[in-house]
Amino acid sequence: MVKAIRIHRHGGADEMRWEDVEVGQPGPGQARVRHTAVGLNFIDVYHRSGLYPIAQMPAGLGMEGAGVVEAVGSGVADLKPGDRVAYAGGAPGSYAEARLIAADILVKVPDGVDDRTAAAMMLKGMTAEYLLRRTIQVKAGDAILVHAAAGGVGLILCQWANALGATVIGTVGSEEKAKLANAHGCHHPIVTAGGQDFAKKVRDLTGGKGVRVVYDSVGKDTFMGSLDSLRPLGLLALFGQSSGPVEAFNPALLAQKGSLFLTRPTLFVYNAQRADLVGCAAALFDVVRSGKVRIEINQTYKLADAAQAHRDLEARRTTGSTVLIP
Repeated sequence: MVKAIRIHRHGGADEMRWEDVEVGQPGPGQARVRHTAVGLNFIDVYHRSGLYPIAQMPAGLGMEGAGVVEAVGSGVADLKPGDRVAYAGGAPGSYAEARLIAADILVKVPDGVDDRTAAAMMLKGMTAEYLLRRTIQVKAGDAILVHAAAGGVGLILCQWANALGATVIGTVGSEEKAKLANAHGCHHPIVTAGGQDFAKKVRDLTGGKGVRVVYDSVGKDTFMGSLDSLRPLGLLALFGQSSGPVEAFNPALLAQKGSLFLTRPTLFVYNAQRADLVGCAAALFDVVRSGKVRIEINQTYKLADAAQAHRDLEARRTTGSTVLIP
């Protein structure tokens, strides 16, 4: 038996239980992984609360982890016991000391990247990769807007976009977070606490033109302002909704505001093919090992204390990445 965090119904952080679970031997195409570190992400909150419902209860939580392969099932040729691996995706269940997982979503962790860093960066870092390199190819001279610029994805987006030569504007919730974002490649942090009109500020910073792309993980509270921050033919990449779902609107609004583009991308679609996953992870490992992107682990909790980690995340008391330690 191993310990794992599970929920028996959707709801608040108090629904999370630290329980004994049975982990058997891997079946065909599976690996058994002993976790050394687990990543915390807002999608975990969505799964727990029921915003993204989980059909079968009791259920595990967590989409990201790093650890060591303990055993592999038949048909798994490129992994062996003792390999260091990391992943982001698959069925929820990384909040566990060990688990069975489909081997084809695992990637080997290269030398120079420790387990905690790997666990902290896979989902957030691969999200940044597809947003910057595949949803739209950010290039030198582009102006972009990153919401929640001091968060886990935000800090990576800012650093990576800066390395690509973009001018990075970001929204944050406090002066302290503005300093953090600025230290990680955000050239123009905008503190939105107190009702700051970020769209007007974006227009001022871009000489009235607007930005080429907005990366919005906030949703309801920022959506209209994000549209107003774009230049004609600009793209809004809405990849999260931490403030709640966006209300219904007439698509003609996109025409009125400059023939804008809107996409609601997800990492799991972008990396659905094994080749795309491997290429995405390789690009992430390369940019981290080069020093162009630093993964900031600003909070660490015991895995058994995951409920408190969820409370702090929802209250926006966290910055950068958070890691849970089994």
